[in-house]
Amino acid sequence: MRASTDAPPLATERRGWDAAVRPLVDGGDGWLWRRHSDAINGALVARWLEPAMQARVLKTDLFDEAMGVGLAPLLGTRARRIAAIDIAPSVLRAAATRYPDLDIVAADVRQLPFADASFDAVVSNSTLDHFRTRDDIRTALAGLNRVLRSGGRLVLTMDNLRHPGVALRNAIPVGWLKRSGLVPYPIGATLGPRGLARMVRAAGFDIVEMDALLHCPRALAVRRARTHERFGNGSAQRRFLERLGRWERLARFPLRFVTGHYVGILAQKP
Repeated sequence: MRASTDAPPLATERRGWDAAVRPLVDGGDGWLWRRHSDAINGALVARWLEPAMQARVLKTDLFDEAMGVGLAPLLGTRARRIAAIDIAPSVLRAAATRYPDLDIVAADVRQLPFADASFDAVVSNSTLDHFRTRDDIRTALAGLNRVLRSGGRLVLTMDNLRHPGVALRNAIPVGWLKRSGLVPYPIGATLGPRGLARMVRAAGFDIVEMDALLHCPRALAVRRARTHERFGNGSAQRRFLERLGRWERLARFPLRFVTGHYVGILAQKP
């Protein structure tokens, strides 16, 4: 794992993020919900990232790999080399322990330490929706475009501002959310499907496909998952995951961009 040199504001942000996520990483709970989340994200990546081996793929954060299985095993079937970045030291350590073969770099997605056209594909699942402003999202997208080769693919998911729960959460003052304990990590700016598509195009990408995912009532599902972790047996936990999976049938209907917690975009660099 290579270290990066941070400017003072970035170093401060890194410490803030680490303070927020370290208790989650060290606590080790939430594994049942992570299993569902990994399955949903994995299905999207498997559909949008070609089975043919890519020379090099970049993953824009390692929280999933620090908290559970994540996408690393799936990406290993799609790439000869996988580079992955994160800003939080606790996440980097946990992911490096679980996946020592990854090329792990301590870096911010807005300041990518890679040469132009270094990657055949980028997978960014719920990374860019943790910044304070939409300008940060634009900066990150421009950097992802820079490091992708011509014809390279971007698989991107972000919180869906058209989802009523996401819109309500983002409208609540950050201080109140933090004090309530409802959201244990910083909430960032995000967009709905149309706004995100416009921003991705403005960054120089062509949109190949869009979708919505994670259609279950997330807040309730996370709480129920914790109960099943503590008190449920293996059979009950499997049935719970099966019930959660059925919610994804809503992706077939016209209101999928209202019911889906995340909006997904498959984009390509011309």
